[in-house]
Amino acid sequence: MANSFDLTNLLRDNIRNLIPYSSARDEFKGEASVLLDANENAYGSPLDGNYNRYPDPLQRQLKVKLSHIKGVPPRNIFLGNGSDEAIDVLYRAFCRPGVDNVILVPPTYGMYEVSAHINDVTTKKVSLTADFQLDLEGIAEAIDTNTRMIFLCSPNNPTGNSLHREDVETVLANFNGVVVIDEAYINYSRHKTFIQELTEYSNLVVLQTLSKAWGLAGLRLGMAFASEEIIEVFNKIKPPYNINQATQELALKALDNVDRVNGWIRETVAERDKLIAKLDSMAFVQRVYPSDANFVLAKTTGPREIYTYLVNKSIIVRDRSKVELCEGCLRITVGTPEENSVLMAALDEYAQGR
Repeated sequence: MANSFDLTNLLRDNIRNLIPYSSARDEFKGEASVLLDANENAYGSPLDGNYNRYPDPLQRQLKVKLSHIKGVPPRNIFLGNGSDEAIDVLYRAFCRPGVDNVILVPPTYGMYEVSAHINDVTTKKVSLTADFQLDLEGIAEAIDTNTRMIFLCSPNNPTGNSLHREDVETVLANFNGVVVIDEAYINYSRHKTFIQELTEYSNLVVLQTLSKAWGLAGLRLGMAFASEEIIEVFNKIKPPYNINQATQELALKALDNVDRVNGWIRETVAERDKLIAKLDSMAFVQRVYPSDANFVLAKTTGPREIYTYLVNKSIIVRDRSKVELCEGCLRITVGTPEENSVLMAALDEYAQGR
């Protein structure tokens, strides 16, 4: 069935009719010398900075700078308290509790399901294929009249691979609901972002983050890119001041360092290749899966034993062996060259002691 996406009909009735909260900073956007409209502390802040004043509720400066980097207009950008806020807003916008459902394609990022449970939304799971690609026939069969969203993670967490672009485009072209593509790890991938397709698919929402390649996990700043109409819905639902002043200021400074971040990305990819080659050479590693992310997924003969051995060496990786299709697997983040050397030495010691 061809896509006939209708945003108005897809929205929950209460969201369609919602009159959003109007903050003091929404009602006055200019410059003034005396601000007596928001019940702030007029004497200032005990910290250096303008922290006694509420921040820009729509993060305009930050979105302008991001628009230059991402090649998309500010009106197509939503900023959230991590990507998790954007995920939650999507559920609250489009899914009626106890009625609607979404499709997930495990193994994938766990917050899609957690957020569904929080919002009382049913999840339909269509597992990835053995090579971690989309089961298009299974997805088509799972869709019903109450299916509102499909979540796709590419590069995928925890598997590390990118989904075939033509398969994702098939879903976009044939599903009448919202297709969410989570690109948290896109900076490490050789594949291009789906942000470039926003003008072609009105049902597309792309999630990205500053937590990975940009090294700003502590700031909790996620991004959603979508049509202006969908972004307006996000802004209706979000809390008035969801991104604090300190985060906005620090992110603005960080975004001046594109060359430095690109250098980190290149080094991470090179270290990833070294780590994959090392793991491939070890007898207890059965398979290392292809990765477009800053981590690798390795299938081993004894994941729990290896995990515990590394913990005792003060090296922490992620045991994913109980995750569907990831039996026997450890997920290992690519560290600095020094950290990776420590890991490889510990794995050599483990192999010698078996």
